[in-house]
Amino acid sequence: MNYEELVAFAGRNPMLSAALVGLTAAIIVTEIRRLFRGYKSLKPAELVQLMNAGDAVVVDLSASSDFEKGHIAGSRNVQASQFGPEHKLVAAAKQRPVVLVCRAGTASEAAAKTLKKAGFEQVSVLDGGLPAWQQAELPLVKGRH
Repeated sequence: MNYEELVAFAGRNPMLSAALVGLTAAIIVTEIRRLFRGYKSLKPAELVQLMNAGDAVVVDLSASSDFEKGHIAGSRNVQASQFGPEHKLVAAAKQRPVVLVCRAGTASEAAAKTLKKAGFEQVSVLDGGLPAWQQAELPLVKGRH
């Protein structure tokens, strides 16, 4: 296929061509944003490794009732509306890895942006939230620990 055939195809199929250009642009913008957002997304296995290293602060931003139904062992619960860089769980952890977890991933991403702006060096979120943790068949702890 050469250039002339591509131009002819685009001329015969303007909707398909526009959709291809739009999707390509969306993918590029999404990837560039991901590269420059300042925090990492961790897969469940990566979080396990980080926790086993013993230095990570894992903060669960779920509602208290959801936290009690099941959470990652060693994580601490803070309401997303009450969490910030000055919160006692993370205030002294600017150089330590801080991993934010929530049920869907939206609250943890917003909190991660706030921590990065406040100067935290190693901020991460659990990619996919707790559903990804459960899908990886990793254990949850019930109750208030």
